[in-house]
Amino acid sequence: MKWFIGVLVLLLAALLLESGLLAYAMYVLLGLLLLSRYLARSWIQNLEAVRHPTPATAEIGEPVKVAITIRNRGMLPIPWVLLEDLLPASALAVENPRLKVKGQRIQLRMFWGHSEAKLHYQIRPQMRGYYQLGPLVMETGDLFGLHRRNIVAGPARDLLVYPRTVPLQGYDLASRRPIGEMQICHRLFEDPTRISGVREYQAGDPLARVHWRATARTGQLHCKIYEPSTLAGATILLDFHETGYPSRTEPMRSELAATAAASLAYAVSEQGQQVGLVSNGRDASDRVRREQKEGIFENRRSARDQAMMRDRSERLRPLVIETRSGIEQFQRMREAIARLEVTDGLALSSLVSETASRLARDGTIVALLPAVSAETALALGSLRRQGYAVTAVLIRPGEEDREQFLARLLAEGVLDVRELNNEAELPHLCQRQVERTSPYAFAASY
Repeated sequence: MKWFIGVLVLLLAALLLESGLLAYAMYVLLGLLLLSRYLARSWIQNLEAVRHPTPATAEIGEPVKVAITIRNRGMLPIPWVLLEDLLPASALAVENPRLKVKGQRIQLRMFWGHSEAKLHYQIRPQMRGYYQLGPLVMETGDLFGLHRRNIVAGPARDLLVYPRTVPLQGYDLASRRPIGEMQICHRLFEDPTRISGVREYQAGDPLARVHWRATARTGQLHCKIYEPSTLAGATILLDFHETGYPSRTEPMRSELAATAAASLAYAVSEQGQQVGLVSNGRDASDRVRREQKEGIFENRRSARDQAMMRDRSERLRPLVIETRSGIEQFQRMREAIARLEVTDGLALSSLVSETASRLARDGTIVALLPAVSAETALALGSLRRQGYAVTAVLIRPGEEDREQFLARLLAEGVLDVRELNNEAELPHLCQRQVERTSPYAFAASY
């Protein structure tokens, strides 16, 4: 628009000064501007892109191929087209990239009339997450650079990368001492090795339950009452509040916490026990733009901004996957953990107060904690006093913070405390427990 205003002003001046040469030059420039504007719009409207199917899910390290076919439907050749398939900028960081790209996702191409070309590259996920692949932004314009037009094409696809799952050693839920134990409120299971009393015989009682000594002493049949002490699964309490994940520890600490949560869920579900997940993390899918604006954009920034995922989400609702058993339960938890992001919303103490009524009393509360504030320790202590079995797992605690975290937990009666510093320690997580001595140390719990 500024070019047109400038040309019209100069043309008016040429007419007033009766300068024919200047007026002729302005007529030529005005015609060139109108022609280039028309060609830029015509070229961009004749471009279309078709994205080939890509996997919706992937494992860490698994290559994912991305291919897009771009066509020029018009008869006129297009001198240049800048193609860019958008990927989240945060996933392409120089240090610790979440996605590694092999090939060229940004290309400069020329298209003849009724021709097509392919843009293809490969992605190798390095970390779990929820990523938006695309859409494709195409830019073209006249050879003089007077007019440029952008269009968003090739609808985006979502890629869910699952967290790594590590088999845990010594996690046997059929035993009487898995990662924690409690007396359940409902008599779901009975331990025949632990007798809690006797009662009179009732029709239907098996002979194996008869207490022969009490029967001989009283002259009437009596049966044993067994103590219901078997633990029925676990609820994983994953703290993803940003106060526990400073930038100097990221993304290593959050990835380790997610891997630990997925591994624990897998270990529990493999035994056919109930398992659930509660977290204050945000769901990355909330940042996806479900409705994308269509049309032609005059600058590249506008096209990119309306097509890419939002930088943040304001979601405050806690993530709760009810504790239950079933073959689909682990898959639901795995997908939820893959999408989790560090949040500035609910702190763990607020999360516990919001979801306490939805926690299963018949399973251990396994809290994965990057840090332990006084409020966090008080919230876990409150759960313990309400009758829950609570196990705390410290995720990469610093040397200067470790003893303070442990002291806060032990002061609230949370005695089963474990520490996880790297993925190599994860298989032995259930076999090493913090001793309540000073200085604190670890001892085998098997």
